[in-house]
Amino acid sequence: MLKSSAAETVEDEPRPLFAPVERETMQDRVYAMLRRALICGLLEPGRVLTIRGLAEQLTTSTMPVREALGRLISEKALEALPNRSVRVPPVTLERVDDLVHVRTLIEGEAIALAATRMTDADVSRARTTLLEWDRFRNLADQTDFDNEMTLNQRFHFEIYRCCGSAVLLPMIESLWLQSGPCIREAAYAFSAAGEADTAHCHRIIVEALADRDADAAREALAADISRPFRTLRTRLMEQKAKS
Repeated sequence: MLKSSAAETVEDEPRPLFAPVERETMQDRVYAMLRRALICGLLEPGRVLTIRGLAEQLTTSTMPVREALGRLISEKALEALPNRSVRVPPVTLERVDDLVHVRTLIEGEAIALAATRMTDADVSRARTTLLEWDRFRNLADQTDFDNEMTLNQRFHFEIYRCCGSAVLLPMIESLWLQSGPCIREAAYAFSAAGEADTAHCHRIIVEALADRDADAAREALAADISRPFRTLRTRLMEQKAKS
């Protein structure tokens, strides 16, 4: 019986289905940083961003910044302007109402699922984040919205990651990507209205999760989402009436 030649053996081997995985590119890093800033509400609505200005801040060339901004524009997180700059979408009544409605539906389902799946350790982590929030609010400058928005994002996503749905999480991240700047503006309006206890609904959420009460968790989340936006909506209506 004849043996196969080495050449024949090589030809019989299956061709690779995937290309080698490349290391994280500079574009990916820039995109991740800008994405996090938007999700955490660190960029205010209406802010204009230039490619050159961002490249200087991030100490990189303009190419990865341009590509990252293009991705965020396609995701409706940023708006392209005629002069090659981009803008964080401004806050409007229509945008606020749409975001509140959709966030309440999608995130409400996620937290209801999480309520039935969270372990005692998961609930404990949510409590720890809430305690950190309380310490921050008691000790820090009350206008330090950057840290407040970061803690708010961490609190919510620690819970959502327990929902058990790989489909819901990217949808929620997309919603936060679009609504982050609005959340920041709502926090300003909430603070200006004299509302000091911003974590009130978070406490109710944690207790509902500890009781594994999906309906109560969903209801508390809806109140948490809508309460600051309701204050912002009032301000926007007043501004519209004056214009």
